[in-house]
Amino acid sequence: MYLALWRVLPGPLWLRILLALLLLVGALYALATWVFPWVELLVNNQEATVGSP
Repeated sequence: MYLALWRVLPGPLWLRILLALLLLVGALYALATWVFPWVELLVNNQEATVGSP
């Protein structure tokens, strides 16, 4: 998959590296902004602690 993405990116090596980094940052931003908050609503988030005996 990464090789296919690398072949699709245009330009010389330095531009491909820059574009790949921008795509990575964009994907991480989208995950942190929309996906992770949505998943947090679906997960049962109870504050549980381990009690002492």
